Amino acid sequence: MVLWVFGYGSLVWNFGFEYDEKVIGFIKDYKRVFDLACIDHRGTPEHPARTCTLEYEEGAICWGVAYCIRGGLEKERAAMEYLERRECEYDRKTIVEFFKASTFVILCCYIHDFIFINKFLRENVPLIIFSCDFLLQEEDSEQPAITGMLVFTSTPDKVSNRYYLGPAPLEDMARQIATAHGPCGNNRDYIFLLEKALFNIGHEDDMIIELAAEVRKYTEITSIVKATGVVKSNDRRLTGITGSSSPRGVHMSSPLKLLPLQEAVATDS
Repeated sequence: MVLWVFGYGSLVWNFGFEYDEKVIGFIKDYKRVFDLACIDHRGTPEHPARTCTLEYEEGAICWGVAYCIRGGLEKERAAMEYLERRECEYDRKTIVEFFKASTFVILCCYIHDFIFINKFLRENVPLIIFSCDFLLQEEDSEQPAITGMLVFTSTPDKVSNRYYLGPAPLEDMARQIATAHGPCGNNRDYIFLLEKALFNIGHEDDMIIELAAEVRKYTEITSIVKATGVVKSNDRRLTGITGSSSPRGVHMSSPLKLLPLQEAVATDS
């Protein structure tokens, strides 16, 4: 028997089990979303992290890594027991088809210029200057490379799945990811490592790039606040954070009140 498992989140860079073959490819009609809570790895029950799951969307594709485990029932059982402990927040095991991109080589030749040389010859001789490029072109295959691929997914329902957080505005997700941490580390490292891993396999995810950029922005702002105690008045992402510095070292816990002027002042409109 052979077991194939598709990784689209941390399994892309941190598989954690013994495998026999690794293949880069994609599954169809699914996309990544950060709608799942993690309370035991990079978050806690009080402050859950946001991690990656899959959402069905017709026509979408999700790139990742397929792992093959072969060599007997005991080896497959050991891999599944490890994955079920690790992916405990995922309440579904879905069977999908796995596709690989068909790769072929294109030879491109470019003529740059004509020149004449007579350094070593008595006559002017025309010479053509050209260059060649070898391009690797990928084309989506219509036929699955592997069938019966196992992937861990989650039920998108808050009633039946207690780990499902649902969608949220980009800034809210970035704030949660930037501040959550658990026994295995902080939540922001998870998305940064996922962003890097997808880059390394040559198939970046626009949603991951956008969310990671927002997490970096939030992290930079909170670092400035901690260092200076100053919050920009036009930045509403740090609701509830107040500066600790004020004129003459006095902490202002209430808004400033304007005092009436002693005499009228005329201004031009």
